[in-house]
Amino acid sequence: MIRPILAAAIAASTAMPVVAEDIARQDTPAITVSGEASVSAPPDLAQIDAGVASDAKTAREAAEANNAAMAKVLQALKAAGIADKDYQTSRLSLQPQYQQNRPGQPAVTGYRASNRVTIKVHDVSKVAGVIDTLVGAGANDVGNIYFTVAEPSKLLDQAREKAVADARRKAEIYAKAAGVTLGQPLNIAEDGAPAPVFRAKTFAAPMAATPTPVAQGEETLSVTVSVTWAIKAAQ
Repeated sequence: MIRPILAAAIAASTAMPVVAEDIARQDTPAITVSGEASVSAPPDLAQIDAGVASDAKTAREAAEANNAAMAKVLQALKAAGIADKDYQTSRLSLQPQYQQNRPGQPAVTGYRASNRVTIKVHDVSKVAGVIDTLVGAGANDVGNIYFTVAEPSKLLDQAREKAVADARRKAEIYAKAAGVTLGQPLNIAEDGAPAPVFRAKTFAAPMAATPTPVAQGEETLSVTVSVTWAIKAAQ
């Protein structure tokens, strides 16, 4: 028969390795720093928001006019070589229009129907041509254009390596200033969800038949990591 005190001692000794490991980990002298890095690259994907707005006296007339106008825009996109999978309806709207600056209950003066699509352009050199195609087909509500990198994984991996190197550089500075030696990394954590930084440009529908100027610039992908390093007394 195992006495209660001995049984308790056996149970404690069984759990001891995990507890001791946790305590040792908590008691390990360490320093935590953040590392940052960015990688820039020309965008290879653009997204355009555009559509048609139609006004009429009745809701039915506005909807019918808008449907006909949007059909022409979609046909023009198809004729320009835009694949069906690369444009998608993003917003449909039918709203009454009210007389402005009238005292009392505002009167409905008509209706506005709008239909917007989001278009992906995989060749950014064709963005201006796509915008001109949209406007030429009757799109009178051209909104934002976003440039980005379609597959940022490789670029982000480069930024990750640079961010860890930046963290080591900072840690070595602190270790030297504190008179200690930098050891192995104990923990590495990436802060947030890294993603390309989008740039947006708003276009008004051109009135003249001149090409639409578009500047694509560069996209910047940023990564921040937090690294905990073991430290020990300098020898």
